[in-house]
Amino acid sequence: MMVPTSLAVALSLTAVATAYKPTEASFNWVDIKQFFAFGDSYTFVQGTAGYANFSFIGDLIYNPNWTAHDLLSNKIIPHNTSSDGSNWVEYLTGCFSGSPLHCSRQLWDFAFAGSDITEDLLPLHHNFTSPLDVQVAQFVKNGALEAIPKVEDHERITAWWIGINDTGDVLGHNITDLTAFWAEEMTSYFNAVERAYSFGLRGAYLFINVPPEDRSPNDLGTTRQAAAAESIAGYNSALASSVANFSASHPDLHVSSFDAHAWFGKALDDYEELGFKNVTGFCTCEDDSYFWYNTGHPTQRVHKLLAAAIEEQLVKESKSSHR
Repeated sequence: MMVPTSLAVALSLTAVATAYKPTEASFNWVDIKQFFAFGDSYTFVQGTAGYANFSFIGDLIYNPNWTAHDLLSNKIIPHNTSSDGSNWVEYLTGCFSGSPLHCSRQLWDFAFAGSDITEDLLPLHHNFTSPLDVQVAQFVKNGALEAIPKVEDHERITAWWIGINDTGDVLGHNITDLTAFWAEEMTSYFNAVERAYSFGLRGAYLFINVPPEDRSPNDLGTTRQAAAAESIAGYNSALASSVANFSASHPDLHVSSFDAHAWFGKALDDYEELGFKNVTGFCTCEDDSYFWYNTGHPTQRVHKLLAAAIEEQLVKESKSSHR
């Protein structure tokens, strides 16, 4: 499903979106029937079997052992995301409400709002928060892939978008060597990715880096803005290297990256061309002239434009697919 937009300039932002050449494995976006996602509040959608305002299904302590029946009977609740509207995975798949089974491109979203990569390195935001490694652990332990109707590997893509909370949370801790810390984070991150891969989650993998949260209302103009920018830069550098290594060691996967940092940066720079009027403040309202919905999350309209840019990249990658 192509994401409609009358703003051609939004799609031109994809020129800055490819972090490196994707793996030349079999891939064609039009063939994708199932879209899996892991991550944080930028990616989560609300489900009837999820923790209210945090997840599609389950959590760390109240419902960690959800069943195949819970998953397959689960339904997406519309307009219940961090934008208070639809988000990028919903626009990208066209799966906005109801059972994912009834969508032409099924959305299976295991992201949890407020997540870091692992509790081993950073404390949970809440006692019920499922960090990335737990999202994957529950996905494996609860038999999600066996429960979901089987498709061919080339008909499946998995998105990984995590690190937004990590890069902010480290600023509140006495971490003196961020380079070493990001190396530890990448080990935990890709241990989780490898676990999903070993469990049978194959096809295409899409990794997304951290946008310039230092330009969000939460950090803009504050004493921590420079530190936030440095933290994000370090994380994104470590991620790029880790994705490249993962790609090289998994030639059976189509592995690609989307540079959300560059895309958000250009959108914030050229906001007037995109029809935004305010990129420094926020409005928890339906005024789509604002870029930010609250202090750290973009509006529904940003998600729609972002989905269009990501889809444009995936379509371009399909042209060089060896199928």
